[in-house]
Amino acid sequence: MRILINADDFGLTKGITDGILKAHTDGVVQSTTLMMNGNAVEYAISEAKKHSSLQIGIHLVLTWGKPLTNEAAILTDSNGFFKYTKEEKELKAEDLQAIKNEWQAQIEAFLATGLPLHHIDSHHHVHGWEPLKPVIIELANRYHVPVRYTETLQNERDLLLTEQIWLDFYDSGVDDNLFSQLEKLSATSVEVMTHPGFVDRDLHQVSSYTAKREKELELLCSFVLPEWAEKL
Repeated sequence: MRILINADDFGLTKGITDGILKAHTDGVVQSTTLMMNGNAVEYAISEAKKHSSLQIGIHLVLTWGKPLTNEAAILTDSNGFFKYTKEEKELKAEDLQAIKNEWQAQIEAFLATGLPLHHIDSHHHVHGWEPLKPVIIELANRYHVPVRYTETLQNERDLLLTEQIWLDFYDSGVDDNLFSQLEKLSATSVEVMTHPGFVDRDLHQVSSYTAKREKELELLCSFVLPEWAEKL
């Protein structure tokens, strides 16, 4: 089985970014995905360029922070922040066009850093919303990069990063049984979604998922890839 261990939220805060870097240099994390509107995005870009062995994808954002596009007023509340939550919404044609423009701007901002784009995923899995399926397929094809598995994209095999995704290494599922659980899967390739990080003041201001990030970090730095597994 080929395994990719990915850390979400790169660039959201400095503490998260530093935690992800440690989980890579001292642990089993192979890749991460960068939030182009994160509070520590410039720091994350600078650090990513110092760690060429860490594969960097993009964490497309629709449910946190502010958009990058000036014409994205349709996507925001009165304070200029994204108006969407992680709950899937019905979207009109004008919403879909605005989201496509915004996500394309986020990808272009990533590419402008000079970092190679490894893959696409999204904050709160919004790229798996059924109405956004045509948008994410178009972007994946346009930029020639694979996309994180979601049920809505399961038939788009040529576009998928892995055959399956493991989402249970999160919150109450954060324990040292990760690889014994993965070994039971029938998939030939799987992505493990993780959220390591150091808890700092900024993290408490932007996320409800805090202390468990340090537990994830501890475990990810203690794991050794088993003999039956192969790095993706």
